Amino acid sequence: MERRSEKEKMLAGEFYQAMDPQLSGERLRCRELIHAYNATPPNAFAQRAQLLRELFGGTHKTAYIEPPFRCDYGYNVFVGKAFYANFDCVFLDVNRIEIGEHVKLGPGVHLYTAAHPTDPEDRKAYKEFGKPIRIGANVWIGGGAIVCPGVTIGENAVIGAGSVVTKDIPANVMAAGNPCRVIREL
Repeated sequence: MERRSEKEKMLAGEFYQAMDPQLSGERLRCRELIHAYNATPPNAFAQRAQLLRELFGGTHKTAYIEPPFRCDYGYNVFVGKAFYANFDCVFLDVNRIEIGEHVKLGPGVHLYTAAHPTDPEDRKAYKEFGKPIRIGANVWIGGGAIVCPGVTIGENAVIGAGSVVTKDIPANVMAAGNPCRVIREL
C-alpha cells in the first residue's frame, strides 16, 4: 500500500502534520507572494491581479482584494468574477475555499478551513485537519464575520457584521449573530 503524503491527507480533510517539509515550503512560497501583494503601491492593480493569479487555485481577472490580506497556501482558494474583499481579510485555506461570482466581503472577514482535534492527545501530537468552505454567488458577508470549517453559504445570502458562522446558511436569507442564525428570508 502506497503511503499518502501529508498534503494529500490535508486536502482529503484527514489528520495531517502541518510541519511537513513540503507543506512548510508551500506556506513559505505563499507568504512570499502575500508579502509582495501587500507591499504593492496603491495604484498597482495589474501587479496585484498577476500576484492573485500566481497565488490562487483559480481567480477571475475582475477579482480584487484590498491589502493587507493573508492566507496559508493560496492554491486552495477559488474566486469568481467580480469578487471583492475589503482590508484585513484572512483565508486559512488548508482545504478548499470556493467563492462564487459577485461576492463581497467586508473588512476583517476570516474564512477558516483549518481545525484542530478536540482530543488533547491528538493536539499534543500536532495533528490538524480541515474542512472546505463554499460561498455561493451574490453573497455579502459583513465586516468582522468569521466563517468556520465545513460551512456552506447559499447564494444571495447576507451575513451580518461580526457573525460567527458555524453551520450552513441557506440561499436567499439574512443571517447574523454568534452563532449565526437566519433572521429573515430575502
